[in-house]
Amino acid sequence: MALVLTPEQPLADWLAALDAQIARAPAFFDSRPVLLDLAALPREQPDVAGLIAKLAERGIRIIGTEGAHPSWKGVEKWGGPITGGKGGRPVEVPDERISGVLPPQAAEPASLIIEQPVRSGQSIVHEAGDITIIGAVAWGAEIIAGGSIHVYGALRGRAIAGLSGNKGARIFCRKLEAELLAIDGFYKTAEDMDRALFGRAVQAWLDGEALMMAALD
Repeated sequence: MALVLTPEQPLADWLAALDAQIARAPAFFDSRPVLLDLAALPREQPDVAGLIAKLAERGIRIIGTEGAHPSWKGVEKWGGPITGGKGGRPVEVPDERISGVLPPQAAEPASLIIEQPVRSGQSIVHEAGDITIIGAVAWGAEIIAGGSIHVYGALRGRAIAGLSGNKGARIFCRKLEAELLAIDGFYKTAEDMDRALFGRAVQAWLDGEALMMAALD
């Protein structure tokens, strides 16, 4: 399940926007394979291999490229062209986020309801508002929302809320077994969570710059 990054000119501005997004959600690219779509860059673009190296320095795992011009040197060592990468994503991700520029948050964000469990390897992304999962979230799956996240089942994967800077976002689940919880860039891994909360209904919220958690039962 690969994400697609689409670099755009001017590259300095694009990289700055990407850095800002990583600062807001430091765990967003963790362990996620990324396909680099270079089709938006002009044929005369210098040092494309250097651009890919800069992404690797940011911890972004490049598994391959699309749209590379044959004259560009050094691109092939990142896996060469890969076909079908975009079709492998279970949820289409808006180009604005892929390019590192987040769209403004809607005044009244809509909710996304998923009426089935989320399987391992799946990624559900909804930057416009809340996500509700009617079922469990498996290990290796992730839920990413601009607003709050509600899981009416076991949460075993990663839940990232408040992606667009919404400090009031919360995470709710019926059974906590999560790998990672994050709100507006502040996160806790399973190792940092109170073990007494595991297996219980839990909510998480931000108190200043601290991610707080409490049982609901």
